Amino acid sequence: MRRTACIIALCCACFTTTLAKSGNQKLIKATDSNILYTGRTAQQADGSVSYDWVGTYVQTRFTGNSIAVNISEIDTSYHNIFIDNRLIDKIKVSGREPHKVVLAENLGKGTHTLRLQKCTEGEYGCTTIHGFYVDKGAQLSPVARKSRMIEIIGDSYTCGYGTEGKKATERFKLSTENCNKAYGCIIARYFDADYALVAHSGRGMVRNYGDSVRVSKANMSDRYGLLFDTHGTQAYDFKAYHPDLVIINLGTNDFSPIAIPSSAQYVGAYVKLIKRVKTNYGDVPVLCILPHSANIYLQANFRELKTAIANLQKVYLAAPMLNIVSEEFDTGSDWHPNYQGQQKIAMTLIPQISMIMGWQLNTDIQ
Repeated sequence: MRRTACIIALCCACFTTTLAKSGNQKLIKATDSNILYTGRTAQQADGSVSYDWVGTYVQTRFTGNSIAVNISEIDTSYHNIFIDNRLIDKIKVSGREPHKVVLAENLGKGTHTLRLQKCTEGEYGCTTIHGFYVDKGAQLSPVARKSRMIEIIGDSYTCGYGTEGKKATERFKLSTENCNKAYGCIIARYFDADYALVAHSGRGMVRNYGDSVRVSKANMSDRYGLLFDTHGTQAYDFKAYHPDLVIINLGTNDFSPIAIPSSAQYVGAYVKLIKRVKTNYGDVPVLCILPHSANIYLQANFRELKTAIANLQKVYLAAPMLNIVSEEFDTGSDWHPNYQGQQKIAMTLIPQISMIMGWQLNTDIQ
């Protein structure tokens, strides 16, 4: 029932005008042409926009002193607020009815840029933006897309699971998940690229963590084709963006204890996903990551993957990064990499991406 509730609720929202007034502010519909979404989103007939994939973000430029969002949330999410490219807050979003949330105020005169980023994953919430409140006399203008675009297909490491946890033995809390501190977003910032995350914790290429069968239902091979991560079953049309690079980081969960998939199952599905990516986007480069925590089974399968992709064009295996994340300094919740651990992963991959893409290196790792 939860997976369809988001869609039903969105269709029932009652915002039918392009412009609504609220005190000294006006409400601009979420589908206004000056508002840019990056990631997989669904536009509704009432002018709202919904999404649940981790990392999805919305941007606009606006004049005036303040900005607020009219928002609803099926369950719970956290969003990062950036004003003029500076992080100013991380907010918790909940409440199934549309409600106003102030994002920034007392900004002063001039033109400002907003980026609102969903930093938690779809399993926990489906967000709907109904519109943005700006000052009555304010003007909106679009944010230009960056010249580079990266798509990352992954699991909890990509989602930023536990990046804000204090130690390895601390159990997961939604409040400590933050994809912005995970390697994918770090790499995108480094290369000044837009990004989209197609990621879900505990999922593998063919088998999900701890499953009693070798091939799980709703694994990432299945989820990759969906518009919503959890809150819908509509197929995604792969037209919203065209990445310059696709990164795949899947396998840790496939080879968790018991019911380990066969090499034919894992490697076969990996090659199939690579070919599907190229069908969707053309001859885009694909970088396959051997996770830092890879056990002997995953390492063995990557040796077979190397042979299986030998004749595929522009498909690369990342150099191993085994044991670069230390438990004492680099782990957050449930032994997942914290921000420092994620930076180490990003710093290992950045030179390889530079070589593959011809993107120049700089000295800033954030």
